[in-house]
Amino acid sequence: MLNELVFYTNPQSRANIVHWMLEELGVPYRAVLLTYGGTMKSPEYLAINPMGKVPAIQHGDKIVTEGAAICAYLADAYPEAGLAPAPADRADYYRWLFFASSCLEAAWSNKAAGWIPNSEQQRMFGYGSFEHTVDTLSKAVSGKRYIAGDRFSAADIYIGRSIGYGIEFGELGSRPELVAYWNGLKDRPALARVAAQCEAWMKR
Repeated sequence: MLNELVFYTNPQSRANIVHWMLEELGVPYRAVLLTYGGTMKSPEYLAINPMGKVPAIQHGDKIVTEGAAICAYLADAYPEAGLAPAPADRADYYRWLFFASSCLEAAWSNKAAGWIPNSEQQRMFGYGSFEHTVDTLSKAVSGKRYIAGDRFSAADIYIGRSIGYGIEFGELGSRPELVAYWNGLKDRPALARVAAQCEAWMKR
């Protein structure tokens, strides 16, 4: 198919953020399941993503990697789904979509790996410190249903699922602002479909 949408994933990975995006779009896609240390490092997949990581998508002759980039691309590719604000209203949308993929993910990945930059090293990292990153995020979502304006967007998918993972795995604690924001998103039907499909995939 000329414009077939192919989704490369593993059900136990951050690719589930893009999976949620796809389900919210409600468009047909074909999922290709990859294994860690196996097909994820195969020559065929390295031709798609030389990093050997998921997620990635192939949309016709276009390839997009990196979760936030994929979400932004898909929101633009399928504007009828309404998952991106109007171009003039995208300041917060871009800001928080990419804050999640750069500052938040790096901060908690380093913390989870047992490495925390000292006060001198913090200036070398875009996130500074884990505590400052989480403080910033908590203030951003405080009292808000959505992160960028008055309607659900791809930014909520990326930052919301990131917060959800952080709460579920204990990396973000139980800050009331983060919990309230995640509670407002976690029961969306599209996310339930993702959970059911991932469960089915893991039973194969």
